[in-house]
Amino acid sequence: MFDYKNQDDYGLKNVDANGIGTKCFQYKLMFPPQHQNSQPGFEYLMRPLPIFDNPNYKGSGKLKDKVAIITGGDSGIGRSVAVFFAKEGAKLVLVYYDEEQDAKYTKEYVEKLGAEVLLISGDLRNSKFSSEIVDKTLRRFGKIDVLVNNAGVQFVQKSLLDISDKQFDDTMKSNIYSMFYLTKAVLPHLKSGASIINTTSITTFKGEKELIDYVSSKGAIVGFTRSLATNLALQNIRVNAVSPGVFWTPLQPASWPPEKIPTLGADSDMRRAGQPYEIAPIFVYLASDDSTYTTGQVFHVNGGEYKG
Repeated sequence: MFDYKNQDDYGLKNVDANGIGTKCFQYKLMFPPQHQNSQPGFEYLMRPLPIFDNPNYKGSGKLKDKVAIITGGDSGIGRSVAVFFAKEGAKLVLVYYDEEQDAKYTKEYVEKLGAEVLLISGDLRNSKFSSEIVDKTLRRFGKIDVLVNNAGVQFVQKSLLDISDKQFDDTMKSNIYSMFYLTKAVLPHLKSGASIINTTSITTFKGEKELIDYVSSKGAIVGFTRSLATNLALQNIRVNAVSPGVFWTPLQPASWPPEKIPTLGADSDMRRAGQPYEIAPIFVYLASDDSTYTTGQVFHVNGGEYKG
């Protein structure tokens, strides 16, 4: 059995006093062919494992005592956001689908950083589940300060004609309906200074020929973010979005065929995929008082857009 808790498997053995740098990325530049047959994927099955923590990042209490709900918080970008929020003093509610092993590991990891954690498993496509999340959060922590809508799925199809009605429904319900449901359930409990952060995608702005329904859902997130930000501005509730490029998360092997995996991110200026820890700090900024005059914005973290 793979030793999931061996930090060397994360490439952290190559970290030096200057931070996670070229040594680590030489190790992480290419990924072996692999595929998972379920969405949104399992992190513990990935080879190599994503790098979700930067041990050189030291929190300063920016989120002390804030309560943050993070969907897709078991793995990938969501896990890294949970780790960085924990370092900044946040109390965490990690929402996930069925990734029990990943979720338990994330919980153990952030608890060692001093965070209080509540795990909630369920299907965000069901609007009633959003009410359950809010109820459990309020019973445990008494308030909600930050909502990170991060969960999502993507299915690869070569043609629009290959996208079934069921797939289209699943994509939309997982990626945008769920965001609508949970944000609506959380909103009555948010006070002045609260922050909503939505995860969209670089594909919204450049297109992706084999992800038509996914890109459509991510485009909807941008519109949702900007309109809601305008709607809530006078209540001093901020709404922003983060637009990742290609990151090494479970969504990649769960989506793409094995032969696509080794070249992920090769079309960026940096010629590589990002690691989750490289995007988490922007979520900290948007969740904290550092961003009190920032709303309705989309933050791009994508390694540059190489045109070839």
